[in-house]
Amino acid sequence: MNETTPLMGEPRGRLPLSPQGWPFVIGVAALALGSWLLCWTALSLILLLLLIFVINFFRDPERDTPDDCHAFICPADGRVIRAEARDDHLRVDIFMNVFNVHVNRAPMSGTISDMRYTRGRFVNASYDEASEENERNRFTLRNEQGEDVRFTQISGLLARRIISYVRPGDSVRAGQRIGMIRFGSRVDCEIPEGFELIVKVGDQVKAGATVLARRKDQQT
Repeated sequence: MNETTPLMGEPRGRLPLSPQGWPFVIGVAALALGSWLLCWTALSLILLLLLIFVINFFRDPERDTPDDCHAFICPADGRVIRAEARDDHLRVDIFMNVFNVHVNRAPMSGTISDMRYTRGRFVNASYDEASEENERNRFTLRNEQGEDVRFTQISGLLARRIISYVRPGDSVRAGQRIGMIRFGSRVDCEIPEGFELIVKVGDQVKAGATVLARRKDQQT
């Protein structure tokens, strides 16, 4: 299920935690406290472990984004499962497991020109067919050079909600938070011609920090 969350600026809490995580954290913490007060030791320990998992899943640390308008910055934490050149673009797919940060970020500065949400299945996000069959939300971003770059939030086996912080027409900067996917997923990137890949399959990458590709005439 897709959910658009209109927010002024970037969603932040006092702690580095996604706003969508607070209901889960508060709920599990309350249950853990209640079970401890009732001396249900085993249950309270299980709930404590669950609380640690929830906090870890919804964490939202700050990132130092490279100040480079010629770089395509990674939109998601995780592992690169595809990195290849195609006829008219580069393709990079990133798989996020349940232990990765699940807040997604804009890969370049520009304007969100289009968002297309598609209902679908919830097969394992590491499978190739997930790109075409799973529930997904596809962004088109017109960057400052007038190029269209695209990236797609794709649900996974456990994910049941894709959340967007932005809408078509919104201006974003590279590294800005644009949404998240709950409980295991992937993000596929389509990078236009004129860029050269920096990453390879198997690399661990971080949203808002890792450079996936850079414009060829700007390589250093």
